[in-house]
Amino acid sequence: MNENGYVTGAPKGVLQLEGLGVLALGAFAYSQTDLGWGWFAGVFLAPDLAMLGYLGGQRLGAAAYNFSHAYIAPMLLLALGLALHLQPLLGAGLIWAAHIGFDRALGYGLKYGDGFGFTHLGITGKARRAHAVTA
Repeated sequence: MNENGYVTGAPKGVLQLEGLGVLALGAFAYSQTDLGWGWFAGVFLAPDLAMLGYLGGQRLGAAAYNFSHAYIAPMLLLALGLALHLQPLLGAGLIWAAHIGFDRALGYGLKYGDGFGFTHLGITGKARRAHAVTA
């Protein structure tokens, strides 16, 4: 971890590989359901709708994004889907977890209130370019 609190080096790579693993496992588990791949494709990007929270400011945006990009809610859906034998809930949890894994594999982490590009996995996008200019 660097002085700014962002994960760097080998630990960041491990977290990204974990994300790739969650994506692969989520997609594989989804393939074992009776749900169609069209639903997977249609729902896969739904967690990113939380970015609309940024219309209310950086702190609200970060909170909304973090809620939709933490594994807690998808795990609850998975548990409910398994306990109640409801494939739609199970499928939604798998897709949601796979989406989070995809983002983490790409290096997009949970957001800080400083702005969209400030994540636990480092500074990304425009924020990274701006940070490089001022550093």
